[in-house]
Amino acid sequence: MYGPAVAFYHSSMAGAANARDVVRRGEAGVAAKIPPHAYFVVSAVFHYLGPAFAVLLFSQVGVLGVAWLRIAGAAAVFAAWRRPWRAFAGRSWAQRRVLIALGVVLGTMNACFYLAISRLPLGTVGAIEFLGPIALAALGARTRRNLLALGLAVAGVWLLTDVRLGGEPLGFAFAFANCALFMLYVVLGHRIAQDGGVEGIDRLGAAMLVALLTVTPPGLAGAAPVFAHPRLLLAGVGVGVCSSVIPYVCDQLSMARLPRATFALLLSLLPACAAAIGVAVLRQIPSPAEVAGVALVVCGVAAHQEAAARPTNRAIPDAETTAV
Repeated sequence: MYGPAVAFYHSSMAGAANARDVVRRGEAGVAAKIPPHAYFVVSAVFHYLGPAFAVLLFSQVGVLGVAWLRIAGAAAVFAAWRRPWRAFAGRSWAQRRVLIALGVVLGTMNACFYLAISRLPLGTVGAIEFLGPIALAALGARTRRNLLALGLAVAGVWLLTDVRLGGEPLGFAFAFANCALFMLYVVLGHRIAQDGGVEGIDRLGAAMLVALLTVTPPGLAGAAPVFAHPRLLLAGVGVGVCSSVIPYVCDQLSMARLPRATFALLLSLLPACAAAIGVAVLRQIPSPAEVAGVALVVCGVAAHQEAAARPTNRAIPDAETTAV
């Protein structure tokens, strides 16, 4: 009696699954046609537009409340767009641990970043944050040319961020914690991006849900007053989209096709991008030292030689066989 209905149900489910596969293949094809460096440029731009929104909230919302709004807004977008909880299905426990670890890193990293910039100048925090990616680039440098490129990038970042030792000790503690977590983000982000950008985005969305669980205990109370003010709530969602959706998605699409050392060195372009946004949006004219810093960073990126391309069609490796 129920045979035809059951058969129809199963055929419908199979058809839906096939349709999703076709859509995913189409998305992957479109994503692959865009150069990975273009994704990085988009990520770099929104990396600093997000903090611009956050600055507007600091005077009315607690620091950890802003961090919660950022993660919650991003998690809501990923949930509606990608239904990322499906990324956990069919995975081994070792593979799920990678997603959980990335989520904990994302939540903790964002909280430490906001706690640091609430106590120290953004340039100082940014300089400390870049110590991690530059160290990763050094680990991947195997030629004199790459070492020269790294030296130019380090000099440029030093000039752009105007490194100085001063401020609160607790602020430095949060800044160095953010630096260490940012290194883990680059490593774990590359791991979930290994078999293609589209699949990596789904895994990123799953990690963002874990990040929301991580930051909710310390941050929800600070964000609670925002729910009575729709404009502030909308600004919080904007922080999440600009800071944790657009740049992280673009990171996945570039990480899937760039070696880790190349991606880490490209991160040194972020201060140059910040200077350009300052001129275009905030009318902040750079000093001669900052112009020199931009030139050094650009020369470093131009001199950098990429490693040989690696296969990108592997699944997430088990944590037991691949070290973080």
